[in-house]
Amino acid sequence: MKGLADEPEYSVGLLEGGTALCDVIDSHIYEQTLSEKNAFFVADLGVIMRQHVRWRTYMPQIRPYYAVRCNSSPAVIEVLAALGTGFICTNKSELELVQSHGIPSEDIIYSGVCKQVSQIKYAAKNGIDLLVCDNEAELRKISRCHPNAKLLLHVSTEASNPDDEMSMTFGCSLKDCRRLLESAKELGVQVVGVRSHISRPCEDDQVYIHAISDARCVFDMGEEIGFNMKILDIGGGFTGSEPQLELINNAVMSMVDLYFPASTGVTVIAEPGSFFVSSAFTLAVNVISKEVVARDHQDQDHDDPSPDEEPEFQYYMNEGVYGCFASKLSEALIAAPSVHKNSSLDAPVFSSSLWGPSGDDLDQVVDHCLLPELNVGDWLMFSHAGAYSLGQPLGSSTDLSSPPVYYVISSRDWFEMQDTGVTQEATLKSFSLVPYFLTSCQTEAALSLPA
Repeated sequence: MKGLADEPEYSVGLLEGGTALCDVIDSHIYEQTLSEKNAFFVADLGVIMRQHVRWRTYMPQIRPYYAVRCNSSPAVIEVLAALGTGFICTNKSELELVQSHGIPSEDIIYSGVCKQVSQIKYAAKNGIDLLVCDNEAELRKISRCHPNAKLLLHVSTEASNPDDEMSMTFGCSLKDCRRLLESAKELGVQVVGVRSHISRPCEDDQVYIHAISDARCVFDMGEEIGFNMKILDIGGGFTGSEPQLELINNAVMSMVDLYFPASTGVTVIAEPGSFFVSSAFTLAVNVISKEVVARDHQDQDHDDPSPDEEPEFQYYMNEGVYGCFASKLSEALIAAPSVHKNSSLDAPVFSSSLWGPSGDDLDQVVDHCLLPELNVGDWLMFSHAGAYSLGQPLGSSTDLSSPPVYYVISSRDWFEMQDTGVTQEATLKSFSLVPYFLTSCQTEAALSLPA
């Protein structure tokens, strides 16, 4: 595989002859049912291509820089590289991965909040000059280790929800920007633009309007001090819905036309992450244990329901918050899964909670959902599982390796990708594209898995 020398080249299944994504999932569940019943991902690379087309349609004047920390799967990096995106990297491993796919250094931004000196030196050695900075300690490290660096000043952004303090966690305040700009001038470090801190899903266009207004103030300060600032990074926060993209683009471009007209030569970029990958990945997990508890068991001295109570089920899965559901630790909501079993439409459903395998009180993936009664060995399907789910697990009582990813793309999407006009000869060369088909025995077995 290109990018990580000690791993083999990956293959991508080409879906032809009416084979659908659900058929692929059925096939792998059948294989796992016969073996160890390990969790796995199925990734449709065509979704990433279609998301890129959606971005170009609704945000044509804003270049996307993909946030690698969201999902660093090599196939994802390679597809997005072929489609012409830039990349935002937070550490040396991400920088190496992106560079291994031939991404020009000028299309990479090193955005780590607290950068190691060794990694700043790595960026300098490899010509990665665009770095993000939001405080004087980082500025002084950069000035010593990377004198040719070009900085994006990371500015905190007012949250749309006054109770949401997450957006103020990183970035310097507007009142501190002048001091930081003056320090950069004294140290001889270039400041070439502003990066707004918008990282969480945001439906409020006023947040972007406020960020661009603040950026104009910082640009004015920088120009007074003597910097030539040409990059405006509006951050992330993109949910992937077309109405949100259209709303944000209209708000952003109206402000850009007002504060940064074409005559200024300012380039506008953004940092979509989960926008590209979330809906492309489906995670299949196996139920490994089951408990029946009283519905109000937290307020009782016993956990066993009385005969006239409706039961509540606790299901334990072979993946949890210390693995693929790590985003739950940052209070992200995990949507309820679908059940991979043949159930009648009128089958009763019960209050259920879903847990990881550790037995830890923090290892609760879904606190409440309605599901038909499941058995150990049944499979659950989590859609929209591509964001912040494929990193190295934080710890587990079972297996420390991430579940395998099976990549697929439909023949239609594959040919459309070739016709996008942005792919180049010799891109996607790590792909081993193979036709994907199900044997008759796999098909029959997959359709008759035990309920």
